[in-house]
Amino acid sequence: AMLDPDSGLSLTIARIVQRLKGSSLHSQLERQARVSLHKPEIKLESLKEDIKDFLKTSGWEKKLQNAVYSELNVFPSPCHPAAPAEHMKEPLAYMRKAQGSWEKRILKSLNSMCTELSVPLAQKRPVNEQKELLNKWNEMGTDEPDLSLFRPVYAPKDFLEVLMNLRNPNYENGEQPSFRNHLGLIQVPLKVKDIPELKEDFSELGLNIGQLGIDDSAQVPPEFFENEHVRVGQKVLAEQDSAAAQQYVRQGCPTALRADLWALILNISNQPEDILYYEQLKSNVIQHDLLVDSLIYKDVKLTASNDDYYFVFEDYLYQVLLCFSRDTSVLEHFTYSSATPPKSYIRGKLGMEEYAVFYPPNVNYNSFILSVAPLCFLYHEPSKLYQIFREMYVRFFFRLHSISSHPSGIVSLCLLFETLLQTHLPQLFYHLREIGAQPLRISFKWMVRAFSGYLATDQLLLLWDRILGYNSLEILAVLAAAVFAFRAVNLMEVTSLAAAE
Repeated sequence: AMLDPDSGLSLTIARIVQRLKGSSLHSQLERQARVSLHKPEIKLESLKEDIKDFLKTSGWEKKLQNAVYSELNVFPSPCHPAAPAEHMKEPLAYMRKAQGSWEKRILKSLNSMCTELSVPLAQKRPVNEQKELLNKWNEMGTDEPDLSLFRPVYAPKDFLEVLMNLRNPNYENGEQPSFRNHLGLIQVPLKVKDIPELKEDFSELGLNIGQLGIDDSAQVPPEFFENEHVRVGQKVLAEQDSAAAQQYVRQGCPTALRADLWALILNISNQPEDILYYEQLKSNVIQHDLLVDSLIYKDVKLTASNDDYYFVFEDYLYQVLLCFSRDTSVLEHFTYSSATPPKSYIRGKLGMEEYAVFYPPNVNYNSFILSVAPLCFLYHEPSKLYQIFREMYVRFFFRLHSISSHPSGIVSLCLLFETLLQTHLPQLFYHLREIGAQPLRISFKWMVRAFSGYLATDQLLLLWDRILGYNSLEILAVLAAAVFAFRAVNLMEVTSLAAAE
């Protein structure tokens, strides 16, 4: 149910005010306003206006704007007041149900691993172990524990199987001819954009607009585009305006400015309280040993240690992921994610709610590690690296691991990819389908990892510029289809899935 614009707006305002009330920004603003009372230019008779002017000139108003903008980017627009809460998470009942059973399956896999290996989900580390871990915090990669018995909780192909089996129960009987001619693996009718709509949405990627990473290459004298683009970028940074930064990075970020621009878009400033929060997470890692630690450890060993680019960041990866697995603030994103945080019960108290604990929400496979690794090129300060990753996760990456109807969700991305390919390269699509090489079987792992591990880092960061710039993951599906278009001539010659790969 759509709201009329006015009440929708007032609901949004009320929600943002509510969310900012508890933030450190709110207390800082109050403190600044109080300090300003002692300034000579602030007169009692025009108090309200003078304080407003002071906050404007001293840069606090900008900070408030950025915080509001950040809320608007992350939280969905409010539903109708009468709509049940789960609608904000996911409006389609069959999607909610599928996500629920997928979560059960993951938890079951975790619990059976606990039983097999007779390790608890969580336990306190003995003091000597705590000391040891603290001492080697910055060089955890040197450890070689035997993790041969731990297995990944699931692989991308298991997840793809689940998505292929999704069905909308209302469609089963009423044959809808229009949708039935979708010959891809995804069989749910979601609205995805066609080329004209994508062209309009991604207008800054038009051929007549300069792009960093292309137009600064050798054929064009680089100073034409690049110098100007860098100049504008420095101006955007000086203004400290999140919305302007987001618009700017749609044409790509100059390498030297990227770390600061992304932090501005994600509204991350690495305040003392943020650093303190990170230290608390770290001490939680040191005190408690979770089953998920071994899984993270194994994944990093399998993924990063074998990667020519990323192995140097191995220690950073442990730090960020171990802290992330204990971060309860991440639970907030479950208000707008179709997923629900997994619960576990203290031994012997199964089903008794007061003994339920949220087991770390971040049970995953190595796509996670690959989504932290590229950020290590930009941020070298662990607490800042941590915050940037967490923000990227709650804005974007969680959508690649949960079943939902959101346009940036993995189901929509798969459908968008297949639709683009089937519409624009029908012969290629039929050919690959006939030889048992459904294109999605190849591109799924690219999209689920946001291409990390598949593109060289400089290219990957240019792609992620666009994810941030458009606040959407749809570009992943477009790129995946473009790769097939680019290789279409060769792909028409292949006769097997392995050859297509």
